[in-house]
Amino acid sequence: MVRRIGLGLLLAWCLAISVQEATAGTSNSLMDISTDGKLMACANRDANSLSIIDLSSKKTTHVLPIGLHPEGVTFLGDSHDVAVAVYGDDLIKVVSAETGETKQSIEVFDEPYSVVASKDGATIYATLDYPGKVLAIDAASGKITQEWSAGQFLRGLALGPDGTRLYVTEYYTGIVKAVDTATGQVVEEWVGSAQDNLARQIILHPSRPKAYVPHIRSRITVAQGDGSIFPYISMIDTDSKEESRRRRVQMDSFRGTYVTANPSEVAVSPDGSRLFVVFGGTDDMFVCDVLDDNYREIKFRQLIQLGANPRAVRVSPDGERFYVYNALDYQVVSYDAGSGEPLGKIQTCENPHDEEMWLGKRLFYLAKQPMVGLRWISCSSCHPDGDPDGRTWQQPEGLRQTQPLAGLAWTHPLHWSADRDEVQDFEHTVRGPLMQGRGLVKGRIHDSLANPNSGLSKELDALAVYSNSHQFPLSPYARNGLSAAAKRGQTLFHSEAVGCAKCHSGAFYSDSRPGEKFTMHDVGTGTADKSEKMGTKYDSPTLLGLYRSAPYLHDGTAATLEEVLTTQNAGDRHGKTSQLSKTEVADLVEFLKALPFEDPVPAAKDQGLKQVRK
Repeated sequence: MVRRIGLGLLLAWCLAISVQEATAGTSNSLMDISTDGKLMACANRDANSLSIIDLSSKKTTHVLPIGLHPEGVTFLGDSHDVAVAVYGDDLIKVVSAETGETKQSIEVFDEPYSVVASKDGATIYATLDYPGKVLAIDAASGKITQEWSAGQFLRGLALGPDGTRLYVTEYYTGIVKAVDTATGQVVEEWVGSAQDNLARQIILHPSRPKAYVPHIRSRITVAQGDGSIFPYISMIDTDSKEESRRRRVQMDSFRGTYVTANPSEVAVSPDGSRLFVVFGGTDDMFVCDVLDDNYREIKFRQLIQLGANPRAVRVSPDGERFYVYNALDYQVVSYDAGSGEPLGKIQTCENPHDEEMWLGKRLFYLAKQPMVGLRWISCSSCHPDGDPDGRTWQQPEGLRQTQPLAGLAWTHPLHWSADRDEVQDFEHTVRGPLMQGRGLVKGRIHDSLANPNSGLSKELDALAVYSNSHQFPLSPYARNGLSAAAKRGQTLFHSEAVGCAKCHSGAFYSDSRPGEKFTMHDVGTGTADKSEKMGTKYDSPTLLGLYRSAPYLHDGTAATLEEVLTTQNAGDRHGKTSQLSKTEVADLVEFLKALPFEDPVPAAKDQGLKQVRK
């Protein structure tokens, strides 16, 4: 029997919110507003900077170099100090929004994504996307006081009104968990559909036990753009963990037949009457009335068309304005909360990209023409920020695990079946059943693996430039060099007796080479897939970044690296591993987890490997 929340806890919640004041930093976002409504902090992921905005003058007062790919910001209590999750540098930084001074720089294990703060600003809470942990940090000293394992790939983070619970989302599953801030125990869990995906944010209603999670639905059995990916908001009754207390509202049919794509963030007005959701693929916002009915939950009120790739939304503490961060315009736009009319634009930073890269990135995130005909899907729906979506899709050619784009420029050809030798060949995907766009080239295009499609369109070449730009972060398992176990695994990896390096060679641990004859391998992993149409020989993927890209193999049948080397390696066709002891398998896994332990690019250049830019 499912336990329901007690009357005492419900009364405590109501009492807490009945006296609630405007507080900053209670849910994760790329933006936050100080409790006095004077300052805004905005993380510029592309520009590796933090912008501080004076909301009275509507001017950016500081653009602070903060580190690689900042993702989350929060003001600390009533102060003007800001905590920033610097995702790419594995740091939590605390800076003064008034002076720009860095007060704390706190090293964490890997990939901090979200930060929120206790009401008094004394404690910072953060999620580590990898390996799925929640941290509690003393803001004054910068010391990590607690570290809790709470799931896999944690991104969304919100702090309950009485400070006793944190609510986190698993990015790839959409599962919401409640974590006790005293013990670190997961005390509640709300599981949605197995198709829920890319849940990067969660926000709480200010006066009711209700949480809102924007995410997508990935239907992996459908390879067409009008049936594969849908935008949702899930509503969760945080006073219950019954399945019926989690419900989804489908955003592509919320306003009749108006389709939206890739919900990025939601915000709720301080009085709890309005909900705002931005869609990063179709550049839209829905303004909604919040219904106290535990059924429909929200009602459409207004459609607002936004700038390029809106990724954050925040409401002022007095509820009179809301702000949208258009991430690929590098602008915050303010709106009147009553009418929805724009009040002004604030430039957060300079565009860090050249024109070609900027164009390519906008196309990559766009779920509209000329990229997409029916508006449901963009390239970023399956490759968000160049990462995989953690899914194995039933493609027309067979089962295919989504691959990350990091290192793509060095490891052509493309796809598991090496059926494309340049990014420009994805014009076929843009025009095909998946995206159904009119395309980036006027007129006919060449078949994949035939004459080049590069040079036919500046837009298509720009898309290739962006797609080929992704790089690998160094593995957190090799931050202090290879461990003794990883060194033993390295010896095994390169040994003739095991033979991994015969196919996974060079700086990128792959025998794929741009411009060279393609080398395919039958390693015995394709025979179980009865839907396979292209044979059982596959391109050797890079092994860099394996530590965070499970599941493995082209069909996703290996949940762990151990399975790749054991249960999924019948006949020793994928390296000779059957003779290895359990200790040796563990050593080999430790080496694979440590890749890359150094920047692969200098070594690739020394080895004479070629790089593709477009």
